[in-house]
Amino acid sequence: MTRRELDAARITDPALRADYTHCRRLNARHGRTYFLATRLLPLERRSAVHALYGFARWADDIVDDLQRGRTPSERDRLLRLLESDLAHALRTGGGTEPVVRAVADTAERHGIEHTLFADFLASMRADLDVTDYPTYADLRAYMHGSAAVIGLQMLPVLGTVVPRSEAAPHAAALGVAFQLTNFLRDVGEDLDRGRVYLPADLLAAHGVDRPLLEWSRRTGRQDARIRAALVAAEALTRGVYREAEPGIAMLDPRVRPCIRTAFTLYGGILDAIAGQRYTVLHRRAAVSRTRRAAVAASGAVQIAGARWRARGVRAAAAPAEAAEAAALEWKGPVR
Repeated sequence: MTRRELDAARITDPALRADYTHCRRLNARHGRTYFLATRLLPLERRSAVHALYGFARWADDIVDDLQRGRTPSERDRLLRLLESDLAHALRTGGGTEPVVRAVADTAERHGIEHTLFADFLASMRADLDVTDYPTYADLRAYMHGSAAVIGLQMLPVLGTVVPRSEAAPHAAALGVAFQLTNFLRDVGEDLDRGRVYLPADLLAAHGVDRPLLEWSRRTGRQDARIRAALVAAEALTRGVYREAEPGIAMLDPRVRPCIRTAFTLYGGILDAIAGQRYTVLHRRAAVSRTRRAAVAASGAVQIAGARWRARGVRAAAAPAEAAEAAALEWKGPVR
């Protein structure tokens, strides 16, 4: 499948093909929900999405690399080296890291604004010393670089049926919705890293502060105030999903099943959190393997149905054929 994706994207240079393949492996290994959704994209769009994911993952791993005992200043140095490498690659097409070479090529092919990468890296650098956010407005400023720009980077790759400027606010909102979902799911893990991403004003409105969260994480005990704050955070996140949803219809019809699948799967994480009674400080909520497969299959059926209609065959007249096409479209294991 990797070779077919690269061929479809007209990526012919052997070294560059290896760089994109490296990014694809990063996506498959670390971004289960994201990778699953990308399998529903047209073949020629997938490599670019893997490159964008691979670069973002590489930067994030530098920031969160605590296992090797690197100090914040050492991680800042590595992040600045990555930034310099990217700037060089965007100018010349070179670059030291595979993820850098692939993402620079993607930016060139799709006309992605270079400032979006600068904004992303600025937010990554904030994670080196910023450990909490007093207000939701403060958090949104951070998420512009860490999440909204990801949606904006994706737009030129996905394509739109309206002027890109019209779709951009919805794409940015979708990136924010996904990240807010991750923040809610990962409250406990982030706390272990010394960070609280849920805004302090939202927590304080329900009588919650960092020491209370740390107590709950440490003892495994629940608290009604924490649960109320997490319910409020869920409601806030669902509101951002509502901001984002109209943008799906603004995308190229061929990519809508992919984005709808990602939209549904990430929203499903919120459902899982609620289903586990908001015990995110003690265990990680996840969409079940069965549910992920069912949502992906639904997206594949949409694609197959569209292909049959394009050939002049009524979908109702060929349900078995559409199902078979869906199975062929989705071949990978659900991780």
